[in-house]
Amino acid sequence: MRDPADLYEIHPGFDDVQGLAMLVCLDGFVDAGQAGTQMSTALFESLSGEEIAVFDTDRLVDHRTRRPKMTFVENAWTDYTPHRIALSRYHDLDRQPFLVLHGPEPDLEWEGFCAAVQQLVEHFGITLSVSVSGIPTAVPHTRPISVTPHGTREDLVMGHNSPLEGTFEVPASVSALLEFRLGQAGRDFVGYAVHVPSYLAQTQYPRASVAAAEFVAGATGLALPTEELEEAAGATDVQIAERVAESEEVQRVVAEYERRYDAMMSSRGDDPGDRTVLPLADDESGLPTADELGAELERFLAEREGDGNG
Repeated sequence: MRDPADLYEIHPGFDDVQGLAMLVCLDGFVDAGQAGTQMSTALFESLSGEEIAVFDTDRLVDHRTRRPKMTFVENAWTDYTPHRIALSRYHDLDRQPFLVLHGPEPDLEWEGFCAAVQQLVEHFGITLSVSVSGIPTAVPHTRPISVTPHGTREDLVMGHNSPLEGTFEVPASVSALLEFRLGQAGRDFVGYAVHVPSYLAQTQYPRASVAAAEFVAGATGLALPTEELEEAAGATDVQIAERVAESEEVQRVVAEYERRYDAMMSSRGDDPGDRTVLPLADDESGLPTADELGAELERFLAEREGDGNG
């Protein structure tokens, strides 16, 4: 493997950056309901930040799969906007500094990239790395948002009930590999897989993004911007409730998910208001598929936006 230090460049003038938490916001993998994406977008739009290190995307990103943008005016190319993977310093609402690793998920040199990030973790003395994403789950939107936490030490996920039971082989992501490699190096990393109702996985679900921000805040002590997400979540909740009220088929699916959710919580002796339950994967024969239901809800929400009610 080539020297990981060749993959990034640290900008001068940041010798004072030490001992901060780092959010890992790499786009491109599963993010049901855009839970992590909406949270990071709200962060970028509301808080001030400055780039402290940049990665070589020519080596990391497959440009034919995700082509960068160029601008053409009349008879000439006038601009080129390359992909950018960077480490930036932000300040939360209380002016507390933290770091954000952001950009597209690398397509290439995963091990080299993870080794490069580990060098940056050591260089800046990063105390805790955190990631969030949404996963489609057979849970109803009428119950509190739940989560599957995972981390490099058991005490990092304490207070979130038992971990997901069983052994699973799933497609890898750079964020997951980074968590694994940093854990092997003795570094702290915690991730939150926020449960998004499967029938809302293909559309924006701001309620999951609010929950994602709350989980990050609980792990880091950061004061993150959620006001606009809360407003969007309230509006979306109303729209979903209207759609459910109009369709007996949707009501039947939601009622079945509620029954399974409550049965699982009851069997485990937990309060149904607890926000940390395991994904449900029971047989759904006789119900419309998540894709069918999601497409119907997505059409409804799009029509509402077109009417000026979005």
